[in-house]
Amino acid sequence: MTVSVGLSTASVYPESTAHAFSHAAALGYDAVEVMVGMDALSQQTSAVRQLSEHHGIPVSAVHAPCLLWTQRVWGTEPWGKLERSARMAETLGAPVVVVHPPFRWQKEYASGFEDGIAALEASTGLHFAVENMYPWRAATRRRGTRAMEMYSPHWDVSRGDYAHTTLDLSHAATSRSDVVELAERMGERLRHLHLTDGHGSAKDEHLVPGRGGTRARELLEHLAGTGFDGSVVVEINTRRCGTVEERVADLAESLAFAREHLGVRTG
Repeated sequence: MTVSVGLSTASVYPESTAHAFSHAAALGYDAVEVMVGMDALSQQTSAVRQLSEHHGIPVSAVHAPCLLWTQRVWGTEPWGKLERSARMAETLGAPVVVVHPPFRWQKEYASGFEDGIAALEASTGLHFAVENMYPWRAATRRRGTRAMEMYSPHWDVSRGDYAHTTLDLSHAATSRSDVVELAERMGERLRHLHLTDGHGSAKDEHLVPGRGGTRARELLEHLAGTGFDGSVVVEINTRRCGTVEERVADLAESLAFAREHLGVRTG
């Protein structure tokens, strides 16, 4: 079985969603994951559909606007944002909605989160793949590095009662989790992979896969060997690229890495 390798629109920031589709098509990616909130266009279902049709590249997932800096995108009511993400995914033909666990201060949302996600899956037929996060770490004068639990029910979604999950390798690096062990704990619930990398620092790095220490190669080979039938999406940080050519080179390297270690033949 050939695993789809997609490109997250977050990977081209500060370029736009339109540029993401253009790069994905030119480089031969199989699909695009739309990060809602990266730019105004990403919030417009009709515009995204036109891009998908123009470039002949499908949307594999919609990432709901649940990041800290997208808290006001599509309003502030979290369930309403997920419902709107589901409507976008249905219109675009995307089977997956990626969602983060709630922040701890979203107490009402967090208290019914697992049941609410199950209800949305039942009512929409979509996979709401809840993404692994990490403790926030901050340096203090007296105690050195201090970990703060910022997500509820927990940042480690393998411990939750979710039918479908997303594994993000940069988040795993920040939480200092072994990615193969994490994938094994998720088991058949693992539906979606954010392919990236990290060194295990407190910063969520989103490096080109293979440039960090997360065992990205071993994870892809593990998934290929266990019949993984979900999707892989490259989600890297290219903000420091000085030119478009450098960004494109990073996107191309990431795609080649994914296909090599998933065992996908090209050419």
